[in-house]
Amino acid sequence: MPSPLKLEELVQETRVHRRIYLEPEIFDLEMERIFESNWVFVGHESEIAQSGDYKTVVIGTQPAIVTRDENRDIHVLMNRCMHRGSTVCQDNHGNSPVFRCWYHGWTYNNRGELIGVPYAEAYGSGFDRRKFSLIKAARVACYRGLVFASLNSEVEELTDYLGNAKYYIDLFMDLSPAGEVESRCGTHKYGYDGNWKFQMENGVDGYHPNFVHQSFFEIQGKKLGRRVMQLFTGNAEYQSKDLGNGHAILDMAPKQRAANRPVSNLLRGATSQASRDAYLSAMLERYGERRTAEIFAASNVNLAIFPNLLIIGIQFRMTIPVSAKRTDVHLLPTTLKGVPDEINVARLRAHEAFYGSAGGGAPDDVEMFNRCSEGLRVKAAEWLELSRGIDREYEDENGVIVGHITDETPQRAFYRRWRASMLSAAQPQQHVAKLRVAPTA
Repeated sequence: MPSPLKLEELVQETRVHRRIYLEPEIFDLEMERIFESNWVFVGHESEIAQSGDYKTVVIGTQPAIVTRDENRDIHVLMNRCMHRGSTVCQDNHGNSPVFRCWYHGWTYNNRGELIGVPYAEAYGSGFDRRKFSLIKAARVACYRGLVFASLNSEVEELTDYLGNAKYYIDLFMDLSPAGEVESRCGTHKYGYDGNWKFQMENGVDGYHPNFVHQSFFEIQGKKLGRRVMQLFTGNAEYQSKDLGNGHAILDMAPKQRAANRPVSNLLRGATSQASRDAYLSAMLERYGERRTAEIFAASNVNLAIFPNLLIIGIQFRMTIPVSAKRTDVHLLPTTLKGVPDEINVARLRAHEAFYGSAGGGAPDDVEMFNRCSEGLRVKAAEWLELSRGIDREYEDENGVIVGHITDETPQRAFYRRWRASMLSAAQPQQHVAKLRVAPTA
């Protein structure tokens, strides 16, 4: 039998215990103390662009629906009929003003209000529909089109929670001369037999690419291979950063920034000179030379927002825990508003080449997650090492901890927040909130 849980001992400054990836009891606590207590990414506004649009998501392990009503307000409703517990929405996405439970026909609008009960007279005159509205997330907030929900009514303001990460989110969104991206091109989905934390660690791990993705770099040619190898080994300009609150980034922005940096270098795809010139001209007109240089320099993004969002390349990546030993992952590629179609096509083709189901990158990572899960069955080695670079990292003037791009600064950032959340004695007073509706006439 394993020893009793002592969470404070399982995650230390430079190492974590194998049990945090394996034990169902720890997974259950993570769902309660992390996914039900923090802000959780649930999608992008463009996925529900029109009134009546919806998408189904999971908050921790709880099914939910993100909706947009006729007033264009966004709601996050728990996907559970208030009659006998069936889910009321089965499709991944769509457009509908109502959700009808197919078990007994109870019907709700896209604000969660119960608007239809078959043979309602049998419930008697005291039956109050207002008491049977769908449960909704206690808090919903957006930042630059990113939609977050929390089941904790006492959670801090989203802008405070994002903190230093807002700067990098802004850079990603401002790659569009309109200041907006869209995520309406579909979803890449994969899963693996391992813990959800493997994906979050890996998304901001600058140590592994030269080894895990070596074959892809070789296929792309010697010039690209040398450039990427330098990116993740010898160039001291490129950094890993602990942004606070568990957020982290691989910052690959060169110190010398130029607004006329070749747009083709940003796209890594075939585009005409005319399209590139039009894109650059639109950016300069919107942002000016200095800001355009800053945006283009930071175009290669690996950003982690605790606990479940990664912004990598052109995609929003949502990590979905299923169990201690199973994880699903959804990749949502984005397009830029206000650019020639050719630019967006190039972005999508580059995304598919590395992150698609038959791409050169994502399958490599999944294989590593599976191998880690297998290796953790060895009981004689109990600890995983996360000490790389700790003696050379430093704190900058903004309180951000900075390390070399190959250092494990982001992983230590993640587990500081993990540990604080798991050890927090102040559990939320209210995890979900009932919808408040006006009395029925």
